[in-house]
Amino acid sequence: MKEVVATDNAPKAIGPYSQAIRAGGFVFCSGQIALDPATNELIQGDAAAQTERVLRNLTAVLAQAGSSLDQVVKTTVFLKRMGDFAAMNEVYGRFFTAQAPARSTVEVARLPRDVLVEIDVIAAA
Repeated sequence: MKEVVATDNAPKAIGPYSQAIRAGGFVFCSGQIALDPATNELIQGDAAAQTERVLRNLTAVLAQAGSSLDQVVKTTVFLKRMGDFAAMNEVYGRFFTAQAPARSTVEVARLPRDVLVEIDVIAAA
């Protein structure tokens, strides 16, 4: 059985998908980009600023699902430019301080709304 997770504390889905799905003891969060949940507008800033907004959005979705960043077991980070890795990684490290999850990081040709960073996560429920 699966349960849709939705919160007003993170950007609303802008397509036919859910912010997250809770199933089988896990929370599967859709990729988040640097949208301000109050306005659904892209924030201004570099990869570090966008990474912070993305992780705050994911924190809100996980909280709604009864989980947290401490329960994340896997992340996938999508970067527009691998040259932004160090900036993303510094911010990422502030959010994942103990028992960091498994992670994949890839450079992609293009991301929604031409953002610099998108991150999705899988967490224990």
